[in-house]
Amino acid sequence: MNERRGEEGTDPRATVAARLLERRSAQETGGRLDGAIATARLVVFVAAASVGWYAWALRRVSGWWILGPSLVFAVLVSAHDRVLRRQERRRRAVAFYEAALARLDGRWAGQGTQGEGFVPQDHPYAEDLDLFGSGSVFELLCAARTRAGESALAGWLLAPAEPAEVLLRQRAVAELAPQLDLREETAVLGEDVRSQVDPERLSRWGEEPPIFIGNWSWVTAAGLALAATVGLAGWIAGQVGPAPFLLIVISEAALFVLLRTRLRKVLSGVERPARELEVLSLLLARLQRAHFQSEKLRGLQQIIQAEGIAAAQQIGRLQRLVELLEWAENELFALVSFPFLWKVQLGLAVERWRQRVGPRLRLWTSALGELEALSSLGAYAFEHPQDPFPTFAAPSEGAQLRGQALGHPLLSAEACVRNDVLLQPDSPLLLISGSNMSGKSTLLRTVGVNAVLAQAGAPVRARSLHLSRLQVGATLRIQDSLQAGRSRFYAEITRLKQLDGLARKEIPLLFLLDELLHGTNSRDRRTGTEAMLRKLLQAGAVGLVTTHDLALTELATALPGIINAHFTDQVKDGQIHFDYQLRPGVVTGSNALALMRSVGLDV
Repeated sequence: MNERRGEEGTDPRATVAARLLERRSAQETGGRLDGAIATARLVVFVAAASVGWYAWALRRVSGWWILGPSLVFAVLVSAHDRVLRRQERRRRAVAFYEAALARLDGRWAGQGTQGEGFVPQDHPYAEDLDLFGSGSVFELLCAARTRAGESALAGWLLAPAEPAEVLLRQRAVAELAPQLDLREETAVLGEDVRSQVDPERLSRWGEEPPIFIGNWSWVTAAGLALAATVGLAGWIAGQVGPAPFLLIVISEAALFVLLRTRLRKVLSGVERPARELEVLSLLLARLQRAHFQSEKLRGLQQIIQAEGIAAAQQIGRLQRLVELLEWAENELFALVSFPFLWKVQLGLAVERWRQRVGPRLRLWTSALGELEALSSLGAYAFEHPQDPFPTFAAPSEGAQLRGQALGHPLLSAEACVRNDVLLQPDSPLLLISGSNMSGKSTLLRTVGVNAVLAQAGAPVRARSLHLSRLQVGATLRIQDSLQAGRSRFYAEITRLKQLDGLARKEIPLLFLLDELLHGTNSRDRRTGTEAMLRKLLQAGAVGLVTTHDLALTELATALPGIINAHFTDQVKDGQIHFDYQLRPGVVTGSNALALMRSVGLDV
């Protein structure tokens, strides 16, 4: 599935730049209208105040004259509110296209969602491949507005999917890639907040057994609130004294104390601000209305509107209940509303909502998360129309990775030097030698990141990529730890033990080992490296290993299937030049002394 996505000949940068210009123009026009209405409001307010002065202070005109400017002012306030809301959406649309343009121009690092909280401890490749953090793969890809969307995308990057599932995602991403309007609409919906509603916590809350059994709590609360209303009205009308009303309030306080613990449990799952639930509801509503063709997208859409219960409407109802509950945070309102058991009755309404539709929350948030993750990959596909989707080998073909013109997706087109990489059952290992800074580690990251993108359902930075399902494991960023009391060498062999375990599992391992065992002496390094690589290859793994130690290149004669390759450099006029091109064979030179001299060391 290597076809170009979207309309043939479409230039994503030109499209984004043109839309950004249109949105900025609309924002400027809206700003002028905003200013005009604000001025008109001020004029009408002054006119109304003047009429009021003439009517009540000077008694020169009838007080009814105030109705005219008051009605005009009310109309202007309503119109101004609509203009301000449209202006806010225009502002976010401008920000949406500015972010897209920054990605296309390579100015995006540090401006997006970085996802550090999704990195599991001791993950076999997340830190090594710069998947999360500033300037990371996740930051480049993620356009999700909900925590569920961020979590889904992170999960896809952290574990390889089945090839059949990847194919479904590819078709969905290809369908979403040209849908720029849909991505813009979802970006400007609701408040300008990134929802932090925890989907797992919300789902567990929805699945808990009923907290209130039967209707006695609701009937009692409703009866006391009605009695309080009647008692208060009678007291105000002078028909009865305050005693009945006060007695009812005391009874309500007793009921509140009795129900307080269970009410706290009911409300524990929806303590986030209501505007974040509103974003969730609006996104679901927009995705419910979309017209999809691919099997994956239609299946997810059916989940959020199954059995006649539309997720958007139900989440919207929950959002309104939570919004009303937030009113009780105001101390004055809480005091006035207590006789009507405001918080108790809304808490009971939330519980009835939870019992009716709570068990569906996990399916809804999961489906929304996948839709947002697919939309993020669709945006990436739109912005990189030359990047193809990979193809997958059958399990019977063995572990393999065949990449033509592989490049690193985090590098700009100008800085990205591409290389071919061939790993297959009869040549499963590339042993790469080369001088410092020549590109060895970058190649390992290039192969690893593209393997991760491929198995997440995204396009890859390559002319073509054909691979089997692979579990990635790497030792590119192994560090010592003073707090944990371990050296870099110990941290490395601990990771190697982890990779050895992964290699024995059902999914073949793609290992990316940078300067393997360089923290020990040359004799032990040779022995340990040979033993480790022998075990990995016997388990059916494939991979790349880099080294400065030319003695290790002799392993190509000791172990079958090892192919030597190298990077090189040239020193001209005291300057070192790299071309970052992978060449066959063993490197014949070193630049260590030249590098030392280039920084002023007299060697």
